Amino acid sequence: VQLQASGGGLVQAGGSLRLSCAASGRTFSRLPMGWFRQAPGKEREFVATIHWSTHYADSVNGRFTLSRDIAKNMVYLQMNNLKPEDTAVYYCAASQNTGDLVYASDYDYWGQGTLVTVSS
Repeated sequence: VQLQASGGGLVQAGGSLRLSCAASGRTFSRLPMGWFRQAPGKEREFVATIHWSTHYADSVNGRFTLSRDIAKNMVYLQMNNLKPEDTAVYYCAASQNTGDLVYASDYDYWGQGTLVTVSS
């Protein structure tokens, strides 16, 4: 599986962005997918995951929406009401595991990251 993230950019606080993750590989439709983010000087942190259902970090719940289009091999992260603390490099990832999948170590494949900058 190869992953390509895109859609990052500069946005003002309160604004919106939609990140996309293009996946290649025949097994994509069966794999749980997730988004993580890493701010400068911080650990990579869980944002959201999707398989049969979606699960969000508390910090983004109610503001971010994760969806997937299996026919197009795409995963989307719609981010609304963005805050300066959302500024980070965002990574999409795919997992061959099961469970809560909230740790980076749960994921086997990673995209290259896309930078999101939210100005105050």
